[in-house]
Amino acid sequence: MSHFPILSVTTFLPLLGVLAITIARRNSAIADTAARWIALITTLAVLVLAIVIWIGFDGTTAAFQYTERAEWLGRNITYHMGVDGISMLFVVLTAGLMPFCILASWESIKSRVPDYMIAFLVLETLMIGVFCALDLVLFYVFFEGGLIPMFLIIGVWGGKRRVYASFKFFLYTLLGSVLMLLAIMAMYYYAGTTDIEVLLKSSNFPAAMQPWLWLAFFASFAVKMPMWPVHTWLPDAHVEAPTAGSVILAGILLKMGGYGFLRFSLPMFPIASDTFAPFIFVLSVVAIIYTSLVALAQEDMKKLIAYSSVAHMGFVTMGIFTLTHQGIEGGIYQMLSHGIVSGALFLCVGVLYDRMHTREIDAYGGLVNRMPLYAVCFMIFTLANVGLPGTSGFVGEFLTMLGAFRVNTWVAIFATTGIILSASYALYLYRRIVFGALVKPSLQAITDLSAREVALLAPLVIITILMGVYPRPIMNVTSVSVSNLIEQHRIALSIDHAPRLADARKGAVQ
Repeated sequence: MSHFPILSVTTFLPLLGVLAITIARRNSAIADTAARWIALITTLAVLVLAIVIWIGFDGTTAAFQYTERAEWLGRNITYHMGVDGISMLFVVLTAGLMPFCILASWESIKSRVPDYMIAFLVLETLMIGVFCALDLVLFYVFFEGGLIPMFLIIGVWGGKRRVYASFKFFLYTLLGSVLMLLAIMAMYYYAGTTDIEVLLKSSNFPAAMQPWLWLAFFASFAVKMPMWPVHTWLPDAHVEAPTAGSVILAGILLKMGGYGFLRFSLPMFPIASDTFAPFIFVLSVVAIIYTSLVALAQEDMKKLIAYSSVAHMGFVTMGIFTLTHQGIEGGIYQMLSHGIVSGALFLCVGVLYDRMHTREIDAYGGLVNRMPLYAVCFMIFTLANVGLPGTSGFVGEFLTMLGAFRVNTWVAIFATTGIILSASYALYLYRRIVFGALVKPSLQAITDLSAREVALLAPLVIITILMGVYPRPIMNVTSVSVSNLIEQHRIALSIDHAPRLADARKGAVQ
């Protein structure tokens, strides 16, 4: 099993599903049904492989595992794959959410179904590739490649303003990534390699060079997360995207920015990361407070959840740049938790949209009278979004706050206000939709969750609660890699600062 290329198989297996759908669509009578079943079976097979990777993963080492290497573009740019404690769980998260996306689209997508399923399977390959790539050029190909299928998903199967939203999403993310490409070229010129494993171990970029490289990578990752003030594309993309598109946007694509900070910014540019940490704290606090206040004013359910995602990603960036074990582990946990919870919230919105064809909050009220099962599921995800103890949202937020408190008390205090505001908009949303009298005539005949929708939401409810009460399986995976990241960061800082300190002391003596 050690020589079996399980990462490559997991990454590219969805493309076999694409091939199968392409063959099946020749028979127009069964094309739509065949596409749905092929996509579901393929994503489930990928999930099984991802679980196998998790089971076989050794959490006692920070080294990359399941590594694969092959010649690709010349001698120094290789096809290099591998996962560590930071990236492996994101592979599992990606593989885990995809079957839910296919099930969520089972009845709601009626036009060009084979094309839709092909777009999602190609997107799955590119997303998993991002978390497995151990070469900068390979990472960039996967990272940017994901724009194309998501652009099509929003632009073809989205809402009324889908063209505007898809172009805004594409241009925002592409602009940031162009700067990252320039940084990758500069790194290759300086280090002579694009191998991430080599760069993490041996490359110390000059102190004068690091801020520029850091800012170039930051431009891409900040837009991807997204951070304030480059977040404006996200609400539009969420509102116009189909339900499954919103799940992937919130659940996976937003996490690529946080992953990028952990994989590149902190270990490769330690001086710049240390220098810009206060800047990140300011942006994070503003994002947490400002977007929470904006969320309070929203009348569209999707837009409210989208702004809440920006606020929660603020906790992630705050935790990561504390450069403490609690903060970074909390940031990773928050990303995983948010991937599950926000994805589930968008699925809940999709359930109502499929029935009523509106996302306006004012169109609902008193749903608990007709949809008790839905009310319970929505309540659990809402409380997890708030960060209630016993749910997955609490663990990540608590650890990021703990890390922030150790570094800067004021940052932790201001971030705390974000938790209060998140409770305000989340509970306000729940009260307006679920509680109260069922007075609107259009809701009198609304039905509770179907068997397919129960199968869709029940596993996410269980995962949300399990992650809240028993975080150990995830912590066991991330702990050693996070400790190694912090240790390497401290060593790099001490090495890089030493000459500058010596020069400073020499100048003081003179």
